[in-house]
Amino acid sequence: MRATLIILTFAYVLSQFYRAFLAVLAAPLQADIGATAAQLSAASGYWFLTFALMQIPVGWALDTLGPRRTNAALLALGAGGGALVFAAATEPWHISAAMTMIGIGCSSVLMAAYYVVARSFPAAAFATMAAVILGIGSVGNIGAAFPLTLLVEILGWRMSIFIIALITLVIAALCYVIVKDPPKVETGEKGSLLDLLRMRAIWLILPLVLVSYAPSAGLRGLWVGPYFTDVFGASTAQVGTVTTLMALAMIAGTFCYGPLDRLLGTRKWVIFTGNLIGGLLCLILYLHGDSDFWSTAAIMAGIGFFGASFPILVAHGRSFFPDHLMGRGVTLINLFGIGGVGVMQNITARVFDAKITQTQAPIVSYNAVILVFCVTLLLGLVIYLFSQDRTD
Repeated sequence: MRATLIILTFAYVLSQFYRAFLAVLAAPLQADIGATAAQLSAASGYWFLTFALMQIPVGWALDTLGPRRTNAALLALGAGGGALVFAAATEPWHISAAMTMIGIGCSSVLMAAYYVVARSFPAAAFATMAAVILGIGSVGNIGAAFPLTLLVEILGWRMSIFIIALITLVIAALCYVIVKDPPKVETGEKGSLLDLLRMRAIWLILPLVLVSYAPSAGLRGLWVGPYFTDVFGASTAQVGTVTTLMALAMIAGTFCYGPLDRLLGTRKWVIFTGNLIGGLLCLILYLHGDSDFWSTAAIMAGIGFFGASFPILVAHGRSFFPDHLMGRGVTLINLFGIGGVGVMQNITARVFDAKITQTQAPIVSYNAVILVFCVTLLLGLVIYLFSQDRTD
C-alpha cells in the first residue's frame, strides 16, 4: 500500500493548495474581474460546503467502489475541470462556480488515504499516520503562499492556474493507474450512516469538529490576505510571506498533534488543550490585531499551529466506528470538519459586509470576523468537555 499512500498524498497536496490559494489571488482578482473580499470569502465557502456535502456519497463510494475509481474520477472532472473554469473566469460568479467544482473534485482525496490507513494498518497507528499524510500534504498550503505569489508575478494568475489544472489532471490519471483498493470487509452485518448518527459518543465530538478547523482554514484560506492588505497596507510579496508563515505553522502543528495521544495516553485532553489555546489566540487577535505587523502574523501562525488538531479528532471519532462502516464514518467527520469551514466562511462574509458599511476603519470589520471564530470555537469546546476519552 506504500505506492497507494504516496500518490494519494500527492493528490492531497492539490487539495490543500486549492483550499488556500484565494488568499494570494485576492488582489489580482479584485483588480481584473472586480471580485470583492466578501465575494471571494463566499466562493471559498462554496468550496468547503460542496466538499462537505460530497462526504455522504464519497463515504458510500469508498465502502462500495473503493478509493481508486472514486478518487481518480472526482479529481479529474471536478478539480481539473474547475481549475480550467477558474483560469477562464471573467466575472466574480465564475470564481464561485469554479470553486464549487474544485470542492467536489477534492472531496475524496484525504478520506481515500484515511480509508486505506484505517483498513490496512493497526488502529493504534491511525492518528500518527493520519497526521503524517496531512502534514506532508500540507505542502500544498505552502505552494499556495509565496511560491504561487512568484508564479503569478511571472506568468499572471490565469496561466498559473491553467498550469495547476494540467498538473491536477496528471495526478488524477496516476491515481487511476497506481492506487490499489484494500480488500473488502467480509461481513454479514448491515449498516448505514444512520447507525453512526445514533452513537451518542459521536455527537459530543462532532460540534468541536464543526468549528475547530474554521479559524485556521478561514484565515489562511482567505482572510489573511485582505486583512494584511487593508490593515497594514501589505504588498503582495508581504502577504505571500505571512501566508507561508501560517502554512508552515499549520504543518508543524499537524506533526506535533499526531503522536501525542500515544505519548500522553489521552486524545481528549490533547485536543481540548490545543483548541483552547487556539481560541485564546483568536481572542488576543481580536483585542490587539492592529498593533504590529509581525506580532499579528505570529498570532495568526499560532492559530494555525493549534488549529491543526483535525487528524487526532478523526482518530477520536474513528475509534467508535465498526470496520464495515469505516468509509462512512471518516467521511462523516470530514463532512462536519470541512462543512464547518464552509458555513463559517459564508457567515463571516455576511458579518464583514454588514460591518464594513457601518465604519471607515477596516480593523473593525475584521475584528467582527475574528470574534465569530473565537466564540464558536469556545462553544464547541464546552460540548466536547462531556465526550468520552478513547485511545483504542
